[in-house]
Amino acid sequence: MDSDDDRGAGAGGGPAPDVETSADGSTLGEVPPPVASPAVVSPPVVSPAVGGMAGLSFPYQLIAAVVLAAFGVLACTQLAMVFLHVAPSNTLTKQHGAAVDEWVYPEFEQNWKLFAPNPLQQNVAVQVRTEIAGPNGPRTMPWRDLSAEDGRAIRGNLLPSHVQQNELRRAWDFYVGSHDDKNRANGLRGTLSEKYVRRLVMLRLGAHEGETVLRIQVRSEVRAVPAPSWSSEKISTGPSYRVLPWWKITADDLPEGAAGSGEAGQ
Repeated sequence: MDSDDDRGAGAGGGPAPDVETSADGSTLGEVPPPVASPAVVSPPVVSPAVGGMAGLSFPYQLIAAVVLAAFGVLACTQLAMVFLHVAPSNTLTKQHGAAVDEWVYPEFEQNWKLFAPNPLQQNVAVQVRTEIAGPNGPRTMPWRDLSAEDGRAIRGNLLPSHVQQNELRRAWDFYVGSHDDKNRANGLRGTLSEKYVRRLVMLRLGAHEGETVLRIQVRSEVRAVPAPSWSSEKISTGPSYRVLPWWKITADDLPEGAAGSGEAGQ
């Protein structure tokens, strides 16, 4: 029969604590009540920020669109103008060449062409004759073909020099481009080209002439390139000449170290 204490404990207000027992029924001890785990709070979900033009208000979106469109039109115009500038002559460049040049020069000048330049249709030879001092007075020498001398030096040469290939031709192009048809200089470049041609000619003559050169005269001989054998085109290959006036040679026109010519033209 249970005691009063046992009955009082069983009739109390709370449940009796759990008692762990072994397999044979013996009491091992009280089981502690389960501990509640803390609640896991998930972080708040942040919506991604909207960037670029979509993040702007409508008025700013409109302004940005107009600016981008203006830059696009400007870039396309620049590309078109430069293309027409470097492209071969065509209908557009003939009709709007002035507008293209006004856009391109001087900030966007291009020193190249879209395609290879047209092959030369003329052979241009630079020739010179001299007036030298002789015992019986000045004497005029025959014409001498400087371009032919360069051609002979290049022919058969696997590695011709830049001087042999281009120096004389570019000097003549420099002169022609800075003078009118009557050999009148177009500004300072014309005067500079005359000095350059004189010095170049005297440099070429210095290796061959042993006498004092008083004056020189330069001319160009132009012959059209003949048509190929399979062509029926008739082309005149006769020479045409552009003869420059006589130039008096001074000490400034002589190459450095020229012996025996220091008094030329004095």
